[in-house]
Amino acid sequence: MQRVLRAAQALGLPVQGFSGRWLRTIFSLFVLSGLLVPDITRAATLTVASVSLSDSRPSQTGVTYAAAASSYSGSTIKCVKEVFATTPAGTTKPTGMATASGITIAGSQTLLASTVGWTRGGSDPDGTVTFINSGSSEAPSGTKTWDLAGFTNSSLADTTYWLRISTYGNADCVTSPVDNTTIGFIITSGSQLSLTVDQSLSFTVNSVGSAAICDGTTTTQASTATTLPFGTVTSAVNGVVCQDLSAATNSTGGYTISLRYTGKPANGVGGFIADQTGSNASPTPFSAAGTEAYGYTTDDATLGTGTASRFTNGGQKWAAATTVNSEVAFEPSGVTAQTYRIGHQVGVSSITAAGNYSTTIIYTCTPVY
Repeated sequence: MQRVLRAAQALGLPVQGFSGRWLRTIFSLFVLSGLLVPDITRAATLTVASVSLSDSRPSQTGVTYAAAASSYSGSTIKCVKEVFATTPAGTTKPTGMATASGITIAGSQTLLASTVGWTRGGSDPDGTVTFINSGSSEAPSGTKTWDLAGFTNSSLADTTYWLRISTYGNADCVTSPVDNTTIGFIITSGSQLSLTVDQSLSFTVNSVGSAAICDGTTTTQASTATTLPFGTVTSAVNGVVCQDLSAATNSTGGYTISLRYTGKPANGVGGFIADQTGSNASPTPFSAAGTEAYGYTTDDATLGTGTASRFTNGGQKWAAATTVNSEVAFEPSGVTAQTYRIGHQVGVSSITAAGNYSTTIIYTCTPVY
């Protein structure tokens, strides 16, 4: 009774002259009030909570917000509620953020074993997203994820916002709270990356030894990087000398390697070696020994103009050189390294004038950037 008296004094009630009957009445009211006031169940706070954005840049659309948390209590839930706000306990949504429509449950979430029957809350204000299922028997426990897709980010960068996630045992998303957590996140502008890559091209002419396989025939003499020395050629056996052309480039359009000469091989006193009968567009098998001719060939079966395999299809073909660049190799895009074997063949007849014959062969590699 003394405790009741002291409580009445604390409440500012006059106690002088109180009879025992009045004190017993007050005591009974205190006891009764303790029976009538409901016990308010507090929701459990989730731990190790985080939220990741599929795209954290301002004003991006179709963004997935993937929340993860531990310590789900295992109680049955019929509502999952998300509130996006400018403060941890506030209701003002982040500037420019849109959640009113188009939000869906992502397939990656694990909070619900089945999303059947779960629908978007019909009265959500912008900034709040609820999914409800009055018939749910879901009882998540342990560590779970809750991933929703279709958000439009806030338009403000470098600002901290807050996401409150709450689960409820009733579909009204108010009563019977189960679990909750509050998570901070930041919208950030993307960093513009820029760099420059210089154009690159390498091209070398390399020697091929004697008795080497060269585009379907065998070399009779060795070449160097700068010479094609046939030596003495007779009408009995044609002379064959080859060079390897190696190229590399980072050009997006690849390159074309071309060949030309400064003129027919000449002896300086009016004599010259006749051209092979075939052309670059339509090469032909090389003339038999005893026929005067000079021509070239390539082992590249994927040329960029005309018939791509015209030098290799059906056996190696040869073409007459001209003073105009003609294609002998091609790549449609950049390559780290590629080598092509270019063959040169000379035939002489029994009436080819004696002398020392020469001309200059010019290779040109043209990249396309």
